[in-house]
Order: sequence, then structure tokens, then C-alpha cells
Amino acid sequence: MLDRRRILAGLALAGLGTTAITTCVSSTLWAAASIKPDDASALLVIDVQNCFLPGGSLAVKDGEQVVPVINRIAKGFANVVMTQDWHTGGHVSFASVHPGKKPFETIDLPYGKQVLWPDHCVQGTDGASLSKDLSIPHAALIIRKGFHKDVDSYSAFTEADGKTTTGLAAYLKARGVERLFVAGLATDFCVAWTALDARKSGFETYVVEDACRGIDTQGSLAKAWTDMAQAGVKRIQSGDLAV
Repeated sequence: MLDRRRILAGLALAGLGTTAITTCVSSTLWAAASIKPDDASALLVIDVQNCFLPGGSLAVKDGEQVVPVINRIAKGFANVVMTQDWHTGGHVSFASVHPGKKPFETIDLPYGKQVLWPDHCVQGTDGASLSKDLSIPHAALIIRKGFHKDVDSYSAFTEADGKTTTGLAAYLKARGVERLFVAGLATDFCVAWTALDARKSGFETYVVEDACRGIDTQGSLAKAWTDMAQAGVKRIQSGDLAV
């Protein structure tokens, strides 16, 4: 997001008068607040599922608040993709399959550090279903991830082993998509990993902050924002979209 004070200071150093500064700032801020999705843009709606909503086994605080925001901005996108966590029973990421371990502890697996979670989003269960309050009838694709029992999958693009792909990048590129906007749950895990992989795949990438909520375990939310910023992911609000 733009820092108004930095803009003002920079323009003052450039020797511009008050009227010129006001004009420049107004036009700059307006441009930043008017991102218009086009046919080369896509909205990725990440894991807005019952398990991550109030009453779910891995409920994200205030997770339900993203639904009306996502419904509103989705109307402005011709291209919408949704994702679902879709775990097997006894998935390796579940604390319940590791004796003596509790949710949110970490273990080492062949592909790296793994946060252990409560059982969630098991295939075919109500908890794995998308929220009934989502209203995006024009969504063209649902990507299911995490269905390999021995590897977790946060990102919509690549599983946690860093090499098994979902095919999403190829799908988007075949449709001429160049710019991605990411929303959903949770900011510091599936949203962030998706945004980072989107950048690796060459897409201009935005995370719509007020259309996401985070878990924030052991400083994970701040780290996620730092990692995304360093990768060139842009942080915006839904009001920055002209939809």
C-alpha cells in the first residue's frame, strides 16, 4: 500500500508547490485504488471450507468474515478458481497419527518441517465442503489439494514437497491469465504459499488482505507477509479493486 507521507516528502524534495503536490498525490492514490480486473486477471479463492469456519475442527478466527467480501469482488472477475483441502483419513499432517504429538507442534518429514494440525477437511465429509454462503456460480475450476496421504499441500500450485504440481499454472496460462488476486483462508499458510508459488510461476500477484484471515501460530502471520513482500507480492484491500 502507498504511504502518503513518503509521497508528500518525495514530491516536496522535487521542488513541487502545494497545488502540484495535491494534484500528483490525488492522481497517484486514485490510480492505486482503481485496479480493474480484466480478461487477463483471475481471482483465486483459497479453502473457504467448513473446517476453517466457526464450529470447524481448524476454525480460523473471524474466517466467516471473508465470505461476503469474496462474493462481492468475485463479481468483477471473469476468471475464478477455488481450492479445497482434500485430505485422506490419517493424513501425515494430522497430529492424531503421530503418537505423543499435539496440534501445532512441528515435525521433520522428508520434504521439510511440517506443522501438525487437528484432523480437518477429510475427503467427502461436511467439513471439507465449501461454505454454503459462497456465491460464485461462474467459478470455472475447483482445485483439490492435499489428497496424497504422505505429503501436505498448502499451495494451489505445488505440494509441500516443492515438486508435485496441481497443473494450475498451466491452466491459467492456457487461458491467457497474467495477473492473480488471492483471497481466502488462511493468510499465513495456504494463501501465502499460493501467492509465493504464483510469483515463482511468473504471475503478477496480489493478496486481498481484508478477504483473508490468518491462523498466526508462532509468528507465522508476520513472517508470511514479510516473505510475500520480498517475493514481490502486492498487498491490497478489496476497496482497491474497481469491481
